[in-house]
Amino acid sequence: MTTRGRARPLLVAHGGASAAAPEHTIPAYEAAIRAGADALELDVHLSADDQLVVIHDTTLDRTTSGRGRVRAHTLAELKRLDAGRWFGRAFRGQRLQTLSEVLERFRDRVVFAVALRGGSEVYPGIEERLVGLLQIYEVTDRAHVVSDDQQALARCRALDRGLRLGARLLGRPLAPPAIAPPGALDALWLPADLVSEADVAACRASGLDCYVWVVSDGEAARRLRGWGVGGIVTDRPELLRPALEGAAPSPGGDSC
Repeated sequence: MTTRGRARPLLVAHGGASAAAPEHTIPAYEAAIRAGADALELDVHLSADDQLVVIHDTTLDRTTSGRGRVRAHTLAELKRLDAGRWFGRAFRGQRLQTLSEVLERFRDRVVFAVALRGGSEVYPGIEERLVGLLQIYEVTDRAHVVSDDQQALARCRALDRGLRLGARLLGRPLAPPAIAPPGALDALWLPADLVSEADVAACRASGLDCYVWVVSDGEAARRLRGWGVGGIVTDRPELLRPALEGAAPSPGGDSC
């Protein structure tokens, strides 16, 4: 799903509406859709029995009642954990979701931005499992695969030439063509605190969309829209959707 020609950037909910509900839980995803998000950003890891589990961290400690690495637990063990109580008592009993469960529930409602937190060097065969699920659920035309692991992205491209792929960078793209030779990528995902209007222009000149993460301020979102970004990742879709629906500001300024 390309963003070229859209009236506004794709609004991507970071783990769902993660300022309103515990990240990567059903309430967070539902809240994001109610708030007008176009896409859900989903971080995936493999369980001990090679199931794709949606969780941001490689470890369980921050967002569940569990301890240790996701990879050290089977799916059955992970499903017994509480993934909501840390955020607030109202969310007690929320469970970790598999990617299959999320695709099944939301495939006709939103776009998916699936973030590979590690490629085959960390999780052997994860690219095949991910692309296979996207194909089984028939969402390859409404999915983005994002990673800072360029080899993982290359494996995904080899498995499905039509997938939209984005490289997540931690700094500014000094030379987008060097990062993304023709045909290798569709987008660069850049950090909001570093991106400039010139960076966005350089991406677009190289034939790449530019996605910016993570933005929680309406004025910043409007400025990015004026620069021509393809998508904005946010914890607060309820704030950014109204800001993006208004008239775009005139281009100008150096940074977000």
